[in-house]
Amino acid sequence: MKDEVTIIDKQNPLYYKGLKIEPIEFIEANNLNFLEGNIIKYVSRYKQKNGLEDLKKAKWYLDRLIENYAKEANNE
Repeated sequence: MKDEVTIIDKQNPLYYKGLKIEPIEFIEANNLNFLEGNIIKYVSRYKQKNGLEDLKKAKWYLDRLIENYAKEANNE
């Protein structure tokens, strides 16, 4: 069917195809953790997908990363 979306299209949507390096490739190549990866993902797509909503999501993950980093630094 013409309207079917393939699994590849769902995993690699248009808002990532215009980037020189896809977020998943950058995340994997740099061994980023879940929080770091989500920050990269949301910041890289906000203009093409959800605008302010994606920036707020990136901020949420960044705030959580900062909290975790501060806890680890205090335990050293």
